[in-house]
Amino acid sequence: MGHDQLAQRFADAAPRLTRTQALVEAERCLYCHDAPCATACPTGIDIPSFIRRIAEDNLRGAARAILSANPLGGTCARVCPTEELCEQVCVRSTQQGKPVVIGQLQRYATDAVMDRPYSALFPRAAATGKTVAVVGAGPAGLACAVELARRGHDVVMHDARPKAGGLNEYGLATYKMADDFAQREIDWLFGIGGITVKNGWRLETAAQLQALQREYAAVFLGVGLAHTHGLGIAGEGLAGVRDAVDFIAELREATSAGRLQAVPIGRRVVVIGGGMTAVDAAVQSKLLGAESVHMVYRRGPEQMGASDAEQQWAQTHGVTLHHWLAPEAILGEAGHVTGVRFAVQDLVGGHLKPTGEHRAFEADMVFKAIGQKLDVALWQGCGLTIQQGRIAADDDGRTGVPGLFAGGDCRAGGRDLTVEAVEDGKRAAAAIHAQLTA
Repeated sequence: MGHDQLAQRFADAAPRLTRTQALVEAERCLYCHDAPCATACPTGIDIPSFIRRIAEDNLRGAARAILSANPLGGTCARVCPTEELCEQVCVRSTQQGKPVVIGQLQRYATDAVMDRPYSALFPRAAATGKTVAVVGAGPAGLACAVELARRGHDVVMHDARPKAGGLNEYGLATYKMADDFAQREIDWLFGIGGITVKNGWRLETAAQLQALQREYAAVFLGVGLAHTHGLGIAGEGLAGVRDAVDFIAELREATSAGRLQAVPIGRRVVVIGGGMTAVDAAVQSKLLGAESVHMVYRRGPEQMGASDAEQQWAQTHGVTLHHWLAPEAILGEAGHVTGVRFAVQDLVGGHLKPTGEHRAFEADMVFKAIGQKLDVALWQGCGLTIQQGRIAADDDGRTGVPGLFAGGDCRAGGRDLTVEAVEDGKRAAAAIHAQLTA
C-alpha cells in the first residue's frame, strides 16, 4: 500500500463542519437556561452561549466562550466523548432522538480563530515576577501553564519526551489529531508568552523534585501514568507483543515524517483491552492493512472504557469485538507470537470467575491496552500520599505538601479523560495564583 493511500486512510475522521452545516446545527439548539449540557461538561463550558454566537456568525465570541473555560478546547472537540457527556443530556435527544452536535460545533469555532494570535483573544496580565515549574507537558500541564501565563506568571515546563503534548501528541489516533493538530495547538497557545519547555527532562528522583521546589515559586505535577500494566501471563516477552500506546506513538511519528508505510503490522492482530486506546490500536491496525483484528475484553460491553460510539467505530472498520474473555497465555513458536489463549469468564456474585472453557485466536501481533500506572515508589519517596495507586490531591490540586500541586491522570479520582485533565490543570493554576498573590 502506497503512502498516499495510507495517508488518505489516516485522514481526519470527522472533518470540520462547513459554515452552512454549522449555522443549521446551531439553530437546533434551544439555548436552555441552566442547560444540562453545560453541567455535564467537566470544564463548565457555557455551551448554549457559544452555540448562540455561532448562530450569530460571531466565531471569535464563540471561541472565547469555549477557551475561557477550556484552553485546550480544540483537542477536546476532537477527542472528548461528547456522546457520553454534554450530548447525552441534550434536550434535543429526548425531543428529536438526535442531540445537537456540540463537539463538532466546538471544533468549528475553535479552529476558526487559530489564524490569529492566542494573545489577541486573551491578553496576558502584567508580569508578576513569579516562576512556576510544571512537570509533564500533557493536557493537565498545558492547561495549568497557559492559565498561569495568562495571569502574568512565567512557567517552565519539564517533559521527558522530545515534543510537548503528552497523550495528545503520543497517545491519540492519527485520524483524531490529523494535520499535526496537537503541535499546532500548542504553538498557538504558547503565543500567550511566558512559557518555556525543557524537553528530554525526566523526573526520576526525590532530589530532583526537591530542587524544583527550592528553585520555583510552586510546582505542578501533571506527569500522567508513565508505566504500562503487564498481563502477567506466559509468553508476554515474545516478539510481536507490544504496548498499544507505543504503537500509537510510532504511528503519530511516522505520519509526521511521511513514512506510514514503514510501520510494520501483522496479518492477524489481537488487541487486549476495552478502552479508547484499545480501539485506536485496533482500528489503526486495520487501516495499516491487517487482515483480521480481534479486540478482546475480560468483561461485558457495558463495562468497557470505550464509549458506544468508539465501539461502533471499531466495528465499522472491521474490528471484531469479544467480551468475557481473560488472557491466559500468549502462544509462540521460535520466539515469536502465534496466538493468544483466553479463559471464558462469568460474573458470579459481582466477581469474575473462569467457566473452565477456553478460546484461542491466531495472531502474529498482539497489542496490550490494559491501562497505565504510576511509579508509586518514586512519589512516596517525595513525601506524597498515594491513594489507589495515584497521587492524593484535592479538587484544586493541593497535595498536602506546601507549594506542590498535582492533576490529570496521576491524581487520584476521575475518569482519565483529556477534558478532566484540562479541568485539573485549570483549577490548579487558579489555586497556585491565589497562593502566589496572597
